[in-house]
Amino acid sequence: MAEGYSLREAGKLLGLSRSVLSGLIEAGFVTPTRGPRREYRFSFKDLVVLRAAQGLSEARIPPARILRSLKRLRARLPDTMPLSGLRIAAVGDQVVVVEGACNWRPDDGQYLLRFDAESRPPESSSVLREAKPGIVGGEDPGALGAEAFERGTAIEAVAPEAAIDAYRTAIDHAPAHGDAYVNLGRLLHESGRLSAAADVYRQGLSQGIRDATLSFNLGVLEEDREEPEAAIAAYRQALEIRPDFADAHFNLARLCETQGMQREALRHWNAYRKLARR
Repeated sequence: MAEGYSLREAGKLLGLSRSVLSGLIEAGFVTPTRGPRREYRFSFKDLVVLRAAQGLSEARIPPARILRSLKRLRARLPDTMPLSGLRIAAVGDQVVVVEGACNWRPDDGQYLLRFDAESRPPESSSVLREAKPGIVGGEDPGALGAEAFERGTAIEAVAPEAAIDAYRTAIDHAPAHGDAYVNLGRLLHESGRLSAAADVYRQGLSQGIRDATLSFNLGVLEEDREEPEAAIAAYRQALEIRPDFADAHFNLARLCETQGMQREALRHWNAYRKLARR
C-alpha cells in the first residue's frame, strides 16, 4: 500500500476541492511525493501546510509571507500528530501557530501570550467565512440570521445541501448578512449551479454590502461562465473596496491582458508584485 494520502483523501480530510489543492501545489506551498503510478502522495506535514495556506490566504495574509512562514513551520513539525492538535491562525498581518496552550510565530519562533483570531478547524470548507460571535436565538431577525449562519458553517463539510438551506434562512432573516451571501454563493458555485450562485452574489451586492470577497467571488464565477467583461467589472469593484487585494490584482491583470487592455494589465501586475513582496 502506498504511503501517505492520495489527492482524493487529502481533499476529503481538508474539505478542499481538487482544483484548490492543485492551485496550492502549483503555488509552491507543498511538494508532494509521487506514488507508483505518478499520483500525488501527501504526508502529514503536507496536510497541515495545505490547510494553513488556504486559510491564511482567505485571511488576506500576503502570499509571500504565507510561503515564508509555512516553510519555517514545516521544518518544525513532527512527522505525525492529529490534525486537530495544531492550528494556524491569522492575527492581524501575522501568522500564529496554536499548539495546545501555547501560541507562537513560525517566522521567529517567538511565543505569544494570547491571540484574538483563530483559523478554521481542518474539517471546514476551503473558502468558508467563519461564524462571528453574537447573540443567537430569540425572535430578533438578526439573531435568527446569525444562528442560521452558524448552523451552516457547522454542517458544511458533512451536509452541504443542508448548509445551503441554512444560509438561505440566514439571508431571509438578515438580508445584510454579507458572509451568508459569500458562503451560499460559493457552495452553489462549487456544486455547478453557476446562475444561482451569480444571483446570490448580485443579490448581496444589491443590498449595499461592500465586501471585497463577495465581489471577488463574483469575478471568479463570471470567469467560469466565460463572461470576461463581467468578471473584470467584479474584480474592479473588489479593488475599489480593498485596494490591497493581491489576488484581485492578479486576476484582473491576467484578464485585461487577454482582452487587449495592456496598460491596465501592466498597472495591476505591478500592484500585485508590490503586494506579493510584503
